[in-house]
Amino acid sequence: MKSQVHNEGELRELKVNIEKNVVDSIERMAENSGYTIDEIVVIALKRFRASHSDYDGSILNGD
Repeated sequence: MKSQVHNEGELRELKVNIEKNVVDSIERMAENSGYTIDEIVVIALKRFRASHSDYDGSILNGD
């Protein structure tokens, strides 16, 4: 997984309000993993998107 590249190409900002305990956990994960917060969030959202492509009305190719 570490060899995968995330968050490449054209980037766009997404501002969200998230429960404090979730943000605290993501910050700890970033410190312990060597990933940035952005990378962790992108990985999590890509996994969610792949599992719930029906929400998007399409079948994803694993990006």
